[in-house]
Amino acid sequence: MKKIKVSLQPIVDKLNMPTVMKTAILPGDSIERLFIATQVGEIFYIGDGVIRTFLDIRPRIIKLGASRGGYDERGLLGLAFHPDFYYNGLFYLHFSVAGTQGPGAIPGAPLESFKPNPCDPGTLNLRWTNRETNYDHIDTVEEWSLQPNGQPQRRRTLLNLRRPFLNHNGVNSLNFSPETGKLVLTTGDGGSGFDPFNLSQDNMEIAGKIIEMDVAKETLIYNPPVVTRFNELPVPIQETLTVIAKGVRNVPGISFEKVYNRYIKYVGNVGQDLVESIFSFVHYTPIPVTQLVQASVGNAELDQEGLINFGWRGWEGALPTTIIKGCAASKAVDEKTIAYYNEAVETSVRRLQPLISYFHKDPRPDKFGGTALTGVQAYMGAGIPGLTGSIVFTDLAKNEGVRPPVRGILAYVRGQTDCKLNDFSIIETDYNFGSESAYYVSLGTNLDQTRLYLGVYGSMKVADFNQGTVFEITP
Repeated sequence: MKKIKVSLQPIVDKLNMPTVMKTAILPGDSIERLFIATQVGEIFYIGDGVIRTFLDIRPRIIKLGASRGGYDERGLLGLAFHPDFYYNGLFYLHFSVAGTQGPGAIPGAPLESFKPNPCDPGTLNLRWTNRETNYDHIDTVEEWSLQPNGQPQRRRTLLNLRRPFLNHNGVNSLNFSPETGKLVLTTGDGGSGFDPFNLSQDNMEIAGKIIEMDVAKETLIYNPPVVTRFNELPVPIQETLTVIAKGVRNVPGISFEKVYNRYIKYVGNVGQDLVESIFSFVHYTPIPVTQLVQASVGNAELDQEGLINFGWRGWEGALPTTIIKGCAASKAVDEKTIAYYNEAVETSVRRLQPLISYFHKDPRPDKFGGTALTGVQAYMGAGIPGLTGSIVFTDLAKNEGVRPPVRGILAYVRGQTDCKLNDFSIIETDYNFGSESAYYVSLGTNLDQTRLYLGVYGSMKVADFNQGTVFEITP
């Protein structure tokens, strides 16, 4: 593939961890402005070279970084503007709620501690019990309105979700579909490692899904109950929801590319220990949540023909999910054991093949070993030669061991939907970060997808404040 070089032009620095970057036109305004949401709960917008505060909900965000030495995957994770935001002022937030800290679904267990033992059926069939007390936190999805005086005001809560662990809550988790006009929520599998309760494949679990929400439907419920399963939702809320996909581990948003009269959807799925993956699809048949619930109650067979399944937890991208450990006979070789053999077999045909899977270790000189996929965006601009119509993605940090300073990675892949594995290429950048680490934590775009924005942080820890810079990616 063609090697592409770009420049990184700083727009604003000394930010907290940037989780979402997208543009919108404020009601009564004439300029498309860049909005930046930070993990700690701030939303800024930039216009005329000036940065202004749009909304600050830091007091409503759970205390971040207390239990992991500063690292956290909770916070303000989703921001989406209604397609008619200019006229109705509606926008939507997804965040982890202050004061909801719990002991976790497996109390006392550290993050990512769970690993299945293929020889011990007990570890393959764990159940999330005592959910009302054994959980990590509560996430909420809210609808807000920009008032005539320019002040945002919360209108209603759409969902309250009890989450089992600290991690895998999604990021850039709210996006409106230009195809259906509905709000799309990506939930993540709930966290820990290896999806210990197999929530992502359970049709009744909200975790591990991509969900469409019809925000135009009035439910008359403005503070819904805290739930983990679809059948726990009041019927009026169930009627607003459809499920697009399951088998999700953790997703940095969904991107739409219009090609002629159809939309190609691109979704990145963060890997476990082996690969990171990007999936693409055009056609899908969303299943109404009311149908899922009815089938569950009656133990009926559900037609899932058009439902997208990314294959997790049986599959990690293009490969069966594996447990990796050092080989006693050779330090240069890793031993890989299939973690969930039965589930890998059961989902082998029904799952969607990824567009690409790239490895955490890749010795090829023109590739890279990844750490975690942090952004996927279709680029439709003509300003960066060679990238038009490509899918640009970011990885948190190039896997080079523990040698500082750390560097994130930009790369791209050509879009296709023929279910064949594609190749990717690194995008070279000219910016000099000096001796500071630069984790690539987020990727954003403008309304017509002709501009790209990169969020960079100097640390992996959200509790290390004011180390963020947002760049525009330019020729």
